[in-house]
Amino acid sequence: MAKKNQGGSGLMSSAGLMRYYDADKKAIHLDPKAIVVFGVICGVVVLLLSANFGTWP
Repeated sequence: MAKKNQGGSGLMSSAGLMRYYDADKKAIHLDPKAIVVFGVICGVVVLLLSANFGTWP
């Protein structure tokens, strides 16, 4: 039977995870509440503009 390679397999897999999380720390992070508020404001603006220009359903 072939010998099992007992060296380094755990280190290699954890090294990939460390690189992933390090890259994630450099990304731009936005608060989910800010995204929801921005969406609601955009929706209200669209409704007001459609009412103003006579395209209200």
